[in-house]
Amino acid sequence: MIHEKKKLLDMYRLMVRIRTFEERVLKEVSAGVIPGAAHLYAGQEAVAVGACATLRNDDFITSTHRGHGHLIAKGAKTELMMAELFGKKAGYNKGKGGSMHITALDLGIMGASGIVAGMIGIAAGAALSAQMRGTDQVTICFLGDGATNSGRFHEAVNLASIWSLPVVYVIENNLYGESTPISDVCRLPNLSDRAAAYAIPGKTIDGNDAFAVYEEVAKAVARARKGDGPTLVECKTYRHYGHFCGDPQTYKKKEEADEWLKKDPIPRFRKQLIQMEAFTQDEANAIDGEMKAELDRAVKFAAESPYPAPEEALEDVYA
Repeated sequence: MIHEKKKLLDMYRLMVRIRTFEERVLKEVSAGVIPGAAHLYAGQEAVAVGACATLRNDDFITSTHRGHGHLIAKGAKTELMMAELFGKKAGYNKGKGGSMHITALDLGIMGASGIVAGMIGIAAGAALSAQMRGTDQVTICFLGDGATNSGRFHEAVNLASIWSLPVVYVIENNLYGESTPISDVCRLPNLSDRAAAYAIPGKTIDGNDAFAVYEEVAKAVARARKGDGPTLVECKTYRHYGHFCGDPQTYKKKEEADEWLKKDPIPRFRKQLIQMEAFTQDEANAIDGEMKAELDRAVKFAAESPYPAPEEALEDVYA
């Protein structure tokens, strides 16, 4: 259990920042201001924040198409992220990456990918880099439930096991791969059971409990940092919105959604912190207000930033 007041407040602030960011993205996408697709992370905040709270600044993460939460939890600035979503030059990738491909190497964010399981091999590469350089840096590889049926997953985890790479695989099982229930494509009730095939530890936890995520991932990170190899942590959670902005979610049952909304990780964490006297109700409300003001500023920054010039399309291209 975490007891440091500052760390607890930082975690709450990050969770609210992620939720506020995603709600504002939905608003801007719906208004036609943000171009292209966006996949919202709302509902899964405890996973990103709990996991990244175990890392050092020089550790690495890899992300997914639903990656805004991971990036914010690792320290990405909302104004630069919003500028990227707006396609503006001030964004993390000069407006060329958009929602699904944000990278910030100075923060240890190795990138996100619109391809399911696309970053799993990159995570193994980052971990191998640390091992070869003789550092004790750790990589957290975030992936969804659907990615565990990919060949990339099995190949990378197998290699990470053989070479004892310092990587932690955090599966965010939100029950659906796009619109397909994971139960339709995998007979295992707990995806962490797949760890046994590679002789590495595997654990399934409540992904809506920030404390549970922190404690389990902290064990895995400590193990990796000592050179004892990878761990597979499955966090059971639920996305509040569809696969993408505008998804009608006809594949979800109302009763299921209602039940999961009762387990919303942010009110739950807020209640826990108030009970622990980490803050008061008024102080929590003040943080909520701070995040709304921050996102207003982020949208203003993005809206007022210039687009890249057409000739810049030929820059930052490697062969």
